[in-house]
Amino acid sequence: MSASEALKLAESKNLDLVKIAPAAKPPVCKIMDYGKFRFEKAKKEKEAKKNQKIIEIKEIRLSLNIDTHDFETKINHARKFIASGNKVKVSIRFRGREMAHSDLGLSTMQRCAEAMADCASVEKPAKLEGRQMLMFLAPKSSK
Repeated sequence: MSASEALKLAESKNLDLVKIAPAAKPPVCKIMDYGKFRFEKAKKEKEAKKNQKIIEIKEIRLSLNIDTHDFETKINHARKFIASGNKVKVSIRFRGREMAHSDLGLSTMQRCAEAMADCASVEKPAKLEGRQMLMFLAPKSSK
């Protein structure tokens, strides 16, 4: 049917003529209430957005010469963050002469990764960036 006939038919029913596939030969059109269509689409998008889980990155700061109890406390905090579905950024800041002992920082990071191995996986391994060593942990996938 021609575009003018389709437009007259849509107007007679108090509806809109909407092009579904304008690039097709001939163009594909649909007679519908466009305002209602837009409202339903916005409603579906809002519902989909409501069901999304936003993942945050929580940070745990360790020190080069951390004591065992302090280390366990930090690991427990990291476990809580992982259990709630967030990612954890583990960082060690080197101050002064500590820069000469980056190997000790790496061993602390490995100890942290081993302690978290049951509930988290290493997303980005420990890497020295300036005066800071960073490592990212993500929750293990439940597949």
